[in-house]
Amino acid sequence: MSSDRPTRPPLRSLLFVPGTRTEWLPKAVAAGADAVILDLEDAVPPQHRAEARDRVAAAVREAAGDPALFVRINPLDSWEAADELRDVIGPNLAGVVLPKVADVRDVELADRLITFGERRHGLPDGAIALIPLLETANALRSAYPIAAAVPRVEYLGAVTAPGGDVESAIGYRWTPGGAETAELRSRVLVDARAAGVRHPVSGLWTRVGDLDGLRAYALHNRALGYTGMMAIHPTHIPVINEVFTAGPEDLARFDRLLEAYERAKAAGHGAVVFEGDMVDEAMAAGARRRLRDSRADPDLR
Repeated sequence: MSSDRPTRPPLRSLLFVPGTRTEWLPKAVAAGADAVILDLEDAVPPQHRAEARDRVAAAVREAAGDPALFVRINPLDSWEAADELRDVIGPNLAGVVLPKVADVRDVELADRLITFGERRHGLPDGAIALIPLLETANALRSAYPIAAAVPRVEYLGAVTAPGGDVESAIGYRWTPGGAETAELRSRVLVDARAAGVRHPVSGLWTRVGDLDGLRAYALHNRALGYTGMMAIHPTHIPVINEVFTAGPEDLARFDRLLEAYERAKAAGHGAVVFEGDMVDEAMAAGARRRLRDSRADPDLR
């Protein structure tokens, strides 16, 4: 299933920007976000949605390609979302964030609408990524079929936060570190990986001034296996980027590990003790993957 997915770069940080505040894009660039999500949904009052759609469409048309631009549209329960897709799809759009996903049918409908827009603009099918947001109990329980529904689904993960849709749907009570959501984030991650999603992202951290708490939360997400996080404030981006970046020491260790493993393999051994750890082909494959990701786009790793 993963072989059908287009090759897309890992994204460490995806920063939400209200669709009515596209003039904040330079701040997102200055913060170093790998991607910006221009928000047409929760961040925009209903009476300003038409203005926001025009502003976002203009921002996408004028984008220079760095950072990657995504747009969060409104739910696919009215023509409003279809109109938004018509206006924002184009060569400079990296992806669509789809909120309030109920089940696989929402993803399939979004895929058809995006494909129509791609063909209208002469883009290859699947050029635009899709991030379904799992904000209901049913969507979270259906993470695997949602992730596997169409190849353009990428960067899927569990985006938990205090006071949001997921908390309302599940009923957890947020504690300072978000520990009550760890099992949920882990289960969704397994489903996403099983479906072939290569770059799952998590989030959110809503305490704007608590960078120590953010770092601990980001480190936990990375330890679980996530490759990036969504964010709501520019000050969070440097912390998130640092946590999800393999540093020079990590990369040098991966190189040494592979050299030791290849020497052992050439000598007829299937495993080798490397710096105190037993290394076999599975660990070598993981090191190759991390090196490949870092060298494919050094600005992202």
